[in-house]
Amino acid sequence: MIAGQDGAPLSVYERRLPPISEVATAVIAIVVTGGIYLAAYLPRRAPLGPAFGLLAVAAVLLAWNIVRLSRVQDFAWDKFFLVGRWALLAYLIIAGMLEYVFVLDHTRGGVLVVLTLTLAIFAVNIPMLLAFSVARYQPAGRLQGPAGEAWVEHPWPLKRQTAPGATPVSSGREPPPPLSQNRT
Repeated sequence: MIAGQDGAPLSVYERRLPPISEVATAVIAIVVTGGIYLAAYLPRRAPLGPAFGLLAVAAVLLAWNIVRLSRVQDFAWDKFFLVGRWALLAYLIIAGMLEYVFVLDHTRGGVLVVLTLTLAIFAVNIPMLLAFSVARYQPAGRLQGPAGEAWVEHPWPLKRQTAPGATPVSSGREPPPPLSQNRT
């Protein structure tokens, strides 16, 4: 837990985090700029030097973002990975469909390499931005239910556990009984 000057813990709104969102937004702008640059030359062949330059800048910024994010302490990593894995799955599907369109459109050579690498950056950067944007405003630590009880991930769904020594409190929203129980 990170504490302020008076020793009290900082709220999720007061803590200082690296500029992950800002750098991820810059990566998106650079990737889009590279795509517009290549599209401006269609159907002719585009000079690839500026496109590779933009791609390199985007890759360096993405790598910097990943390194900086991996060093963050006291962060809601459970929320980050919960959002990130589903967003990554969605964006990998989107990137795969776009790659299929490029190949189907007979894009070849250096242009295909630049577009493929651009899609790879796109497919990692945006889910990271979404996951960070959610997790940065969540308290670090374990998941909690409506009555303050801890929720432990137990493959699926989340199961409720009461902290040792605590009195179980009903939240009024009890889960339905297991299907194996007889209902008479």
